[in-house]
Amino acid sequence: MEITGKIKWIDEVKTYGSNGFRKREIVITTQEQYPQNIIIEFVQDKCELLDSYQIGQDVRIGINLRGREWVNPEGQTKYFNSIQGWRIDQLDQGAENDESIPAQKPFETTELDKNQNDNEEEDDLPF
Repeated sequence: MEITGKIKWIDEVKTYGSNGFRKREIVITTQEQYPQNIIIEFVQDKCELLDSYQIGQDVRIGINLRGREWVNPEGQTKYFNSIQGWRIDQLDQGAENDESIPAQKPFETTELDKNQNDNEEEDDLPF
């Protein structure tokens, strides 16, 4: 999955626990009729992907949705969701959301194609 938007906030890398788990969060504001502020976490070796980005840049982030179950000390089951980033790309300034695909040249007929078409019998089928 992917999400696009403007970077609103980038946190510093934070380390948790004795095993050195690292996490860095970023907030993206989507550009739609009702903009949403979406927090995305990058973990472990993916934290460094955010080093070259700044607030205000338009980006596309590859994400995975994660869910987990946790049973609290009272025996109640709780569920948590998170959005984890695994790739980030800067969008071109003039590009609209997912329209940054390079333009393709129009189809060109080669001389061989023209000769083959001349040799085929024409039929009157509508398709």
